[in-house]
Amino acid sequence: MLSDNLEFIELLKKGDRLAFTELVEQYQHIVFNTILSIVQQFQDAEDLTQEVFVQVYKSIHGFRGDSKLSTWIYRIALTKSLELERKRKAQKTIGFFKNLIGLDYEKVEVKEFNHPGIIIQQKENASLLFSALKKIPENQRIAFILIKAEGLSYMEVSMIMNKSIKSIEGLIHRAGENLREILKCHYKEN
Repeated sequence: MLSDNLEFIELLKKGDRLAFTELVEQYQHIVFNTILSIVQQFQDAEDLTQEVFVQVYKSIHGFRGDSKLSTWIYRIALTKSLELERKRKAQKTIGFFKNLIGLDYEKVEVKEFNHPGIIIQQKENASLLFSALKKIPENQRIAFILIKAEGLSYMEVSMIMNKSIKSIEGLIHRAGENLREILKCHYKEN
């Protein structure tokens, strides 16, 4: 892959705009889809994708090559996505307390989820799945999204999440169990 080429990385570190444009072209859809799978709002995913590449551009000098460049980019994308999620949770909590004391508050909710790769008749199922994903622990959700939705290997996810492959396997197993439990009322077996 071009982005893991040492000469290419050196061009990025020197601020070569053509190399950076190639990097963005190579990763923008992957980064966007990963972020969208987590934040579930198209505009937020677009904004965060831009933020990821701005951060990559600004901090490429700090990339030491301990991992693949793609792994480093995924970590930035996950960090930004999770920061937004935490910010939303804090806003909801503040809103709840404002509601309790009578101050107006506009709720922040996902009304409809539209992921670019999902066929129209699967939207309802996808919406149920992504809603259920929000109910499982963060590490399980991230591992599940990276492996099942983004198609990364256990080794890649292990490097991105800085956990052993065994830990990732355990997270995926527990995510599957938790999702089955959450979704069982929607999919009753005959």
